[in-house]
Amino acid sequence: MTETYPETPTQRALWIQQRRGPKNRLDPERPYAFLYEEEPGATGEPVPTATLFLTNRECPYRCLMCDLWQNTLDERVPRGAIAGQIRRALGQLPLTRQVKLYNAGSFFDPGAIPSEDYEEVAALLTAFEKVIVECHPALLTDITGSRCLRFRDLLPGKLEVAIGLETVHPLALDKLNKRMTVADFQRAADFLGRNEIDLRVFLLLRPPFLSEAEGLEWTRRSLVVATECGAVVCSIIPTRGGNGAMEALGPHYQPPRLVSLEAAIEFGLSLNRPRVFADLWDVEKFYTCACSERRAARLAEMNRTQRIPAPIRCERCLGEAGR
Repeated sequence: MTETYPETPTQRALWIQQRRGPKNRLDPERPYAFLYEEEPGATGEPVPTATLFLTNRECPYRCLMCDLWQNTLDERVPRGAIAGQIRRALGQLPLTRQVKLYNAGSFFDPGAIPSEDYEEVAALLTAFEKVIVECHPALLTDITGSRCLRFRDLLPGKLEVAIGLETVHPLALDKLNKRMTVADFQRAADFLGRNEIDLRVFLLLRPPFLSEAEGLEWTRRSLVVATECGAVVCSIIPTRGGNGAMEALGPHYQPPRLVSLEAAIEFGLSLNRPRVFADLWDVEKFYTCACSERRAARLAEMNRTQRIPAPIRCERCLGEAGR
């Protein structure tokens, strides 16, 4: 049975929290995950990357689609803990050229990562050409962005900030409960550009309240906006269920098709500006056809080469992307 989704941000936050399961038990002295990966650099070469998922306080925004809260704490970690987590993870990974520090929220939220730790954290990152963190647009303005600029100045390498724009569809973005607008994103992108900080953008494919065809069309429009705002990377995430709230939406949420993800990536690559990646974590959840495994392999090839290979022909999948 479909439940009524509330109209105000405060009511939505409570509704979302009430439909959650338990969090995972975490040690504040350890990152909850870390891995080595490669992604194409600006000139096409594979860039060795260390990706760290830091154990941290839960993000305060309570977004509808978020499942990152499952690996967060209720309180901010003590001083020195984040540096300790980074030190522990890097000690177990091979040498890389760039590092992603993802904390399931905003790196520059003072209630998340203590700003008093920036010097110690930056000292651990001196060997990296680029450091990538994530942040909400509200903390990236001329008024609120001092912590971002301070951290930038501590790094010998380049800083890149990832922002979850998700979608430029105004109604869908509002209902995601991110408490931001497209204009907020554009102001944050301008702040980063003026301060010589690279921009990475996360987009959702078919967020709730959109049909398959609408989901693809608005992902394309979102890619255009991100490109116009100077994004160097756009990562497209097929909207996943599994956090309780998404399932409670009933028919207002349906997982996107892999053919739509392919079409979105193809459009992004056709823009010839940002690097465009499909988020393939748990991609098996989106398998609906005998051709799905081949489609996932094709998406991985596009991620790796930033080129569009020959299409996969499948009668069953024709029309599913709303083409």
